[in-house]
Amino acid sequence: MRAMNPLTIERGFTLIEMLVVVLIMGLLLGLASAIVGPDDRTRLHLEAERLARLLDIAAAESRITGKAIGWTSDGTGYRFWRVRFDTGWTEILDSDELRARPLPPGMTISTLRIENLRPQAGNMRLEFMPRSAALPFFTIEMSLGAAHSLISGSAFRGIRADPPGESNDAIKAN
Repeated sequence: MRAMNPLTIERGFTLIEMLVVVLIMGLLLGLASAIVGPDDRTRLHLEAERLARLLDIAAAESRITGKAIGWTSDGTGYRFWRVRFDTGWTEILDSDELRARPLPPGMTISTLRIENLRPQAGNMRLEFMPRSAALPFFTIEMSLGAAHSLISGSAFRGIRADPPGESNDAIKAN
């Protein structure tokens, strides 16, 4: 009898209405995740801080063990090396902290400057000597998109990553 009565209104949602609601929710979630995700400057600064801490660990380990430790970068990643008296420089494979690391996609290490030497690009090399009383003065420039960050090391300031805003001025000054 209900099917015959034209005044009876069925309550519920149509398939099209449900699809529109799901589409709108998907768009809002996508927008929210893009807003909440870190921007290039934040990602770059986090990676620069990680590298600064690892370089500090390498310098300390060099002083403690009495063996030189090196850091190299090809621009898209970096490795740590240790001097062995019998074989020379060998890559550090037995340390979880000083293992080889690739940089996130799009991020690069573009320049290494050591004291008064010419800037190195491409295959960069930094060495921490155990008998040296002080850290060499160095800067490492990292970039991701338009954002740039510097990692600097010196005997007075130690090793630290400068926030991207401050490092832009320092890069222009050099």
